Amino acid sequence: MAIQLKNRSQIAKLREANLIVAEVLDVLESAAKPGMSTWELNELAAQRLKALKAESAFLGYHDYPAVLCTSVNEVVVHGIPRKDLILKDGDLLSIDFGAFKDGWCGDSARTIPIGIISDAARALMDATRESLERAIAACVPGNRLGDIGEAVQSYVEPLGYSVVRQFVGHGIGRRMHEEPHVPNYGVRGRGLRLSEGLVVAIEPMINLGGPEVLTEEDGWTAVTKDGSLSAHFEHSVAVTENGPLVLSRR
Repeated sequence: MAIQLKNRSQIAKLREANLIVAEVLDVLESAAKPGMSTWELNELAAQRLKALKAESAFLGYHDYPAVLCTSVNEVVVHGIPRKDLILKDGDLLSIDFGAFKDGWCGDSARTIPIGIISDAARALMDATRESLERAIAACVPGNRLGDIGEAVQSYVEPLGYSVVRQFVGHGIGRRMHEEPHVPNYGVRGRGLRLSEGLVVAIEPMINLGGPEVLTEEDGWTAVTKDGSLSAHFEHSVAVTENGPLVLSRR
């Protein structure tokens, strides 16, 4: 599928969808506490989604069984909410959520601390969030796709972390996953030239240990091969004449 550049009115529609996503994530972040199951968070997301008159982008996608991805500690992405997975003090929880509003998709993720987390977990979370901010700053017309990935890679690797390569960001619009692929690694000045109207979901997934990832038997849950902690942040971003516009930030 060819890359679909968006006009101002289409970007405004994407903004509406992403504001819904941001609102749901805010609700979940406030609610997530030790003793709560990840399934309860999924139910809370589903209730809020219905109240906002939007549709899930995840439920039923390739038969995915929930509206939310809940990835705890060594789970990198695509963790399935479960009634028997109870959050505990010290956990790192990554929540990924997507929604359609009026035919346009919003997608965002964040990693949040459950109770009091270790210094190492906090540092990983902060570095991953910062790497996303640096990637967003590279989203200006005339830059290259490699500039986005390089912004992530060049920040986290000197800190001793590794970039997951098995999963990448993506274009977004009327479909959740559109062209182009947006890797979290790359070479500055290489790749697709960024044009006004390009909308991408940038989502660094950063591991405390090695970059290797394994997918569990459920076909979804992706974990670090070495069992190390992982963090994940994502924003949907439009490239505009005035620079990057973060659609999923309230």
